[in-house]
Amino acid sequence: MSDRRPRASWRRQPEPPAAQRPEPQPSGPGPEQADRPSVVQATLYRDGRKVASPATLAETFRRLREYPDGMAWIGLHRPTESELHSLAAEFDLHELAVEDALEAHQRPKLERYGDTLFVVLRAARYLDAQEEVDFGELHIFVGRDFVITVRHGAAPDLSAVRHRMEEDPDLLALGPEAVLYAILDAVVDGYAPVVAGVQNDIDEIETEVFGGDPAVSRRIYELSREMVEFQRATRPLVSMLHGLMAGFAKYGTDEELQRYLRDVADHVTHTSERVDGFRQALTEILTVNATLVTQQQNAEMRALAEAGFEQNEEIKKISSWAAILFAPTLVGTIYGMNFDNMPELHWAGGYPFAVVLMAVVCTSLYVVFKKKDWL
Repeated sequence: MSDRRPRASWRRQPEPPAAQRPEPQPSGPGPEQADRPSVVQATLYRDGRKVASPATLAETFRRLREYPDGMAWIGLHRPTESELHSLAAEFDLHELAVEDALEAHQRPKLERYGDTLFVVLRAARYLDAQEEVDFGELHIFVGRDFVITVRHGAAPDLSAVRHRMEEDPDLLALGPEAVLYAILDAVVDGYAPVVAGVQNDIDEIETEVFGGDPAVSRRIYELSREMVEFQRATRPLVSMLHGLMAGFAKYGTDEELQRYLRDVADHVTHTSERVDGFRQALTEILTVNATLVTQQQNAEMRALAEAGFEQNEEIKKISSWAAILFAPTLVGTIYGMNFDNMPELHWAGGYPFAVVLMAVVCTSLYVVFKKKDWL
């Protein structure tokens, strides 16, 4: 793709004679641009240098015909169906790729449709305030003389990528493949702050787990879900870049560009391994947290059981003394009743008998309770 081949005849029609040409359109932004804010930027390059910045897609198509050896880089953000169909008609984009770009929510992949590459990337950025990972989706069409980027979400910042490429005309002169490399590099570099932020979150979670914070389980679960999404964004990139590298010889990729893409592949592999490690670490932390929570619950249950046992012992003692004290009360109550016809009421030994009876009953109860360890 990096070599300069002649334009395909099916894609560009020759310019009409001067008498049949329409009136030139103003180069500044007009009503069409206002109606189509999804066109972020359209720029034409020749030999690695900017030659035009058309305001509309129609003007971009017209100006591109004026530079047979030029390259168009068109950036879109959540484009309309009519805009993508216009691009598909001009650059012969495959209908399946166009459908994917419209619907978004695609997994990272690389497809080749004839001379056009269709690449889907999942960019990520770490939001410090919310302590969460925000994912964006980027669709890229790469042809012999054009690059079309369709962005769904805030990430990545392609204006920085464009500025970097314009600052390096030699790299930009390598063509659409160089732009694809720069975008891949920006997306992969954007993973580094996310990895650092997640590592910091995991360190904090470990502290909270061993500190006994009851809310840490929810944080572990939410971060684990984000790592699943992060894994889905990074893991397919490894095979995608290997697929690109496998076609170096077939498509005559520049040697310097080959080295750059290999470097991106190394970074992707490292990031993917880190993400796999994060997910495994969170699984282990969740297991440890569950174990600690179980131990804490067991300790609480043991403390409750011990408290119940102690309370039981106290109740036994109170019940025992109550029973002991109840015996003389019962005897005294019976003999304290004022009836004339009561047995032993006028007996001279009645009082000593009652006292002895009280003592015997209390002593017997005390012995019984002592043997049962209630006292």
